Amino acid sequence: LTVLNAGRRYLKAEDLSGKVFVTSGLGGMSGAQAKAAVIAGCVGIIAEVDEAALLKRHKQGWLMEISNNLDHCIARLREARKNKIALSLGYHGNVVDLWERLVCELDTTGELLVDLGSDQTSCHNPFNGGYYPVQLGFEEGKQLLSTNPGKFRTLVQESLKRHVAAINKLADKGMFFWDYGNAFLLEAQRAGADVAKKGANKTEFRYPSYVQHIMG
Repeated sequence: LTVLNAGRRYLKAEDLSGKVFVTSGLGGMSGAQAKAAVIAGCVGIIAEVDEAALLKRHKQGWLMEISNNLDHCIARLREARKNKIALSLGYHGNVVDLWERLVCELDTTGELLVDLGSDQTSCHNPFNGGYYPVQLGFEEGKQLLSTNPGKFRTLVQESLKRHVAAINKLADKGMFFWDYGNAFLLEAQRAGADVAKKGANKTEFRYPSYVQHIMG
């Protein structure tokens, strides 16, 4: 319902075939995102750093494909988008790399390859394994978290700033991004990312919350 309503409200579309939804997280509640994309009929690309979560969702049948190669992900995205095929593709890697690759595609080809975007990293707990920084692989991140949590925290905040910068560039070209109630925008703001709503008070963000704007 969230994905469908986001399409209705922001894309003015009842039919999401050929539309692309990019997000992250295939763990707890976030695991439903892959299934939701296919039910809604769109192309869902979901990034996840933990291979165990990807394999679990694939085994359940909620996730149709898995890839750790961004070139392959972009090729499949283009193919499914062109042919209006419903697809859930799990990218085994950091979502920041995925967002930055989409920015690169926009810069080099002029194509905006994503229509809808969100995030379901566990940003309510970003410095204790809920969010892994793009600068490190998953296992490296886990090791740093246990040996130097202060450094891990710094890298998470740097990663959040890169994360938002990529989203902002795509949103400026017409992608519609929303907050999934996971404290992503709050932690990004605390990290110094550009998420403030222009001309509003500091408690308002430039992107809407799914609770008030979509499900409401």
